[in-house]
Amino acid sequence: MSSKIFLDGGAGTTGLQIADRLAARSDIETLVLGAEERKQSAARKAAMAEADITILCLPDEAAIDAVQIAAELKGDIRLIDASSAHRIHADFVYGFAEMTKTQAEKIANARYVSNPGCYPTGFIALARPLIEAGLLAPETRLTAPSVSGYSGGGKAMIARYEAGDAPAFGTYGLSLAHKHLPEMQHHSGLKDKPVFLPSVGQFAQGMLVNIPLHQAQFTQAVGTDDILKCYQSAYQDAPLVSVMDASALDAHNFLVAEKLAGRDNMELCVFANAEASQFVLTARLDNLGKGAAGAAVQNMNLMLGVDSLSGLQL
Repeated sequence: MSSKIFLDGGAGTTGLQIADRLAARSDIETLVLGAEERKQSAARKAAMAEADITILCLPDEAAIDAVQIAAELKGDIRLIDASSAHRIHADFVYGFAEMTKTQAEKIANARYVSNPGCYPTGFIALARPLIEAGLLAPETRLTAPSVSGYSGGGKAMIARYEAGDAPAFGTYGLSLAHKHLPEMQHHSGLKDKPVFLPSVGQFAQGMLVNIPLHQAQFTQAVGTDDILKCYQSAYQDAPLVSVMDASALDAHNFLVAEKLAGRDNMELCVFANAEASQFVLTARLDNLGKGAAGAAVQNMNLMLGVDSLSGLQL
């Protein structure tokens, strides 16, 4: 018997990618409303009530309204919210399955799950193990210069880039109040928000999240091997997370942002200049894969009690 999944807002970029991942699965029946039905609360309520899990692919305000609709229904309505509305909300389990040793179990048993943001997925994957291991203090002031493909900007940005009406590279979020900051701070274990500097490049999918560090920022003397061992210990049972060193570079010594485009895994890379005692930690992932649709499908699998990698693109 197949499970029914309602994609609320399935016409958006993330929703379409989720639908693609589910299309070939015989164990999933996907419910998607037509353009007119999507505007009708009754139709959405009926779909939520019929579905085993509803995945919200909506703007933040619409996602908040959808959660209210779910609360009005009788029965055990289960949701995955792909918006940023509930990522530090007490009623939601944060949907980064590899974040802790018990996170996947929490997701499996959750009623409400909040899908992580793409940049926060990389940032938390890099920062949290170091803080938990005591190599970085929670009071450490971190920065995160990062770059993503233009698909992360939604339909308007995608249209600009595909029409050739956008810059090759640009930095944004210069108010230093990006909506990802609360989850980056909260789930990494930091006392203060990092300085987050996102940018967009002229490629569709893929991203690099960087954390540059000086030796003096660590609580003790560390080398590349110490950081690699910390990550290897944290993610030893995480098939979607690979830990790499300079071998991640291509033949031209580039770390290519779009290398994992179309895939749902993530690579954590450690680079160092021992003489200068400087480090750069980098997470590489697809902003629409492990950073969005891939994570949603992984969380859905956990909630359904099936193979967590089923339907993912590896």
